Formats: sequence, structure tokens, C-alpha cells
Amino acid sequence: MCCWALICALCGCSPALAPNPVEPLPEGFSQSGSKVVPEQWWTEFNDQQLNELVSHALSNNLNLKSAWMRLSEAQAIAERESSELLPTIDLFGLAQRRDQDSAEFNEDSSRQRYEAGLAASYELDLWQRVRASVRAEELRSRAQAADYQTAALSLSAELATAWFRLLEALARRDVIKQQIEANNNVLTILKAQFGNGLTRRADILRQAVLLEATREELIAVESEIKTLENLIAVLLGQAPQSFNMVKRSTLPADLPPRPSTGIPSDLIKRRPDIQSAFYLLQAADQDLAAAIRDRFPRITLSASIFTVDDDEFKFFDDWLNSVAANALAPIFDGGRRRAEVRRSESLRERRLYEYAQSILDAFREVEDALTQENKQTEKLQSLETQVRLASETYEQLRRQYFNGTGNYIDLIASLTNQQNLQRELLIERRKRLELRISLYRALAGGFVNAEVQKQS
Repeated sequence: MCCWALICALCGCSPALAPNPVEPLPEGFSQSGSKVVPEQWWTEFNDQQLNELVSHALSNNLNLKSAWMRLSEAQAIAERESSELLPTIDLFGLAQRRDQDSAEFNEDSSRQRYEAGLAASYELDLWQRVRASVRAEELRSRAQAADYQTAALSLSAELATAWFRLLEALARRDVIKQQIEANNNVLTILKAQFGNGLTRRADILRQAVLLEATREELIAVESEIKTLENLIAVLLGQAPQSFNMVKRSTLPADLPPRPSTGIPSDLIKRRPDIQSAFYLLQAADQDLAAAIRDRFPRITLSASIFTVDDDEFKFFDDWLNSVAANALAPIFDGGRRRAEVRRSESLRERRLYEYAQSILDAFREVEDALTQENKQTEKLQSLETQVRLASETYEQLRRQYFNGTGNYIDLIASLTNQQNLQRELLIERRKRLELRISLYRALAGGFVNAEVQKQS
């Protein structure tokens, strides 16, 4: 045990905690916007249906309700520990009847005894061991409140992600249906030309294969839509098959303005997961202080006032009282208290490393989201160009083929490429939205439930 920890324990304080264990902190993030992230960050997408879904989920999601109950448990534990700072007062009473069966008793053959009183005890917290234990539980309660905020933040991000995936799948289904119709039209034309001897049967078979492959894509996306609807229903605290709130099948055309990332030191203060790790580190520090002080003597005061009589009518006539002070100093416990100090020291060091790691992870999440969003924007620009060029290529090859100057292999390859690019473009647009959600999630540590603020 270090001398500093022992001195702090004797003086009634705990070892100082470094607020920023990651040194040096970066001066800023690689990029930043100008829009301040609101607490309800999902409103930035201007999607009323999404706003309603998140509001409903925050009130009805069962996992979030479970997290709230864990917070309530932690608060109850802290209250229970706080009671150790106050005296304990007990009321006791006794009514006893003893029968006398000896032949020597010629009078009343029974005896009564009545007793009642109050007993109180109180441990003098000379070394503030009890206060350290109480403080540890209060800090764990704060950590649980931060965990609840993290759970709510994660729920809102998961729901927004599922919602945009559902919209993308619905939009992809519409595109696939259009592609099925277009492929079927081409097949009809090929069959007509085959009847006139203008095309080969192999071309009809290839087009039929493409048509069936597109129908297979429709089956897959319809299955995806159903599973996403079930996921959203469960996130809302409802049974699967009960979600039917979709009123459109289009993704947002553009991203909201990029949010301001602020500076790294502010992120440490905003993120609830980082705050939870810090509270757990402080709680471990208090546990260490309590373990050290548990090796010192304890002094307990006790007092009682009571009355005893054989006659119930004179029961309250005479009162007796007693006061005592007990001292208990550990001499030999087989090394149990020393081992507990070592365990508490190790736990405190582990919490320190976990706190530092949570800070590094938060910085990485912000930087990753910024970088990936930029690259995703570049990728979308490239895909949009590819879709445009693929459409022009297909139209040109289509005209050439039906004019008798083109090759069907080139035509079907161009059509397949165009349709695949159209579907991929929708998927990549949705991925860009998910990356923005990741950025909001990494930055939106300010999201606080009003009930948590009230009880913290």
C-alpha cells in the first residue's frame, strides 16, 4: 500500500483522481461543422414519423425499462448504505408467564413478567469508513444513471438505423418492381422478334434468366422488409407483426448540416459512457479508502431504557437505563482485510484503465464517423455518375440491338449492370445516413432523460 493512500485514508480523503488520464489530449477533431447537436439529435432529419417512433420507444422499450429498474436498484442500495450514518433504535417488549408446579407454593401457582423498552446503537465513524462506503454506492448510482442515458442514446440510434433501413428496403422494392416490369417488357419484345425470325432463342432464355433473378431480388427484399418491421415493433415494446406506421418509401434526399464536434475535452464531459466509467473509478477509489479504514479500531455506543415488573398495573412505574461504549480492534483475521485492500487497489487501477480506454474509444468513434462520411459522399458521387453512364450505355445498346446492329450479350450485360447499380445506389445512400447517425451517437452525449436529471 502506498504512503499517499494511507495518508489520505487517515485524513479522511481519497487519493486524487486525474480527470483526463489520456495525455496529451488532441487539440481538436480533424473536421467539424457549425450546427450544435441538439439533445434530441434525431429531429435533425426532419422526419415526423421518426420523431414519433423514437418518442414512443423511449417510453415503452422493455430493455430501457430494465435499465431504469437497475438505476432504481442502485439508488436503493445507496439509500440503504446511507442509513449506516444514523443511529439504530429498536423497540422491544416481553410478556412471560411461568407456571409453578412445586408443592411449596401455596399461593398463586403462576408468575408473570413484563418487560419493554428502547435500545439504540451508533458506530462512531472516526476514520470515515462508513462515509467512504456510502459515497461509493452514491457514485455507483450516478454511474447507473449514466448507463441509462447510454442505453437511451443507443436505443434512439438503433431505431433510427432500423427506420432508414426499412425506408431503403421499401424504395429498393419499388425499384426492383420497376426493373421486373422493364425486364418483362424486353422479354415480350424478344419473343415477338423470335416469332419473326429476328432474334435467337438463346437471347430469350438469357432474358428469362435475368427476369427470374430480378424476381428473386424482390423475394429477398420483401423478407428484409418484414424482419425490419418486426425489429422496429420490438424496439417500440410491441409484439412482432404489429408495426404498420410506414407512410412513404423514400429516403431523405440530403443529410442535415454537419454538426459541430467541439473539442475533445468537452466530449469527455458530454458522453454518458465516459461519465459512467469515471463514476465507477471514483467509486473504486472510495472502496479502497473504506478497505484501508476497515483495518482501524471501531467504537460503538449503545444505550437502552426499559422497565420490568411482575404486575402489569405497575409496569411503567420504574424505569432503568444503561449506556455502554464498545471498542473493537482487529488483531488477527488471517490476512482477510489486507487482501481486501489489495483487491480494491487492483480494482481501482482497472477502473482507471477502463476510463482511459472509454475516452480513446470516443475519440476514435468521432474520427471514424467523420472520415467514413466524407468517403461515403465521394463514393455516392461516383455511383451516381456510374448509374448515369450505365443508363446511357444501355439505351444506346438497346437501340442498336433492336435495329439489328447490336449484340444481345452486350445488351444484357449492360442492363444487368445498370439495374445492380440502381439498387446499390439506394443501399449506399442509406449507409451514408447510418454514418451520420453514428456521428450523432458519438457526439450526442448531451441527451438526458428528464427523470434521470430529477433523481440523480
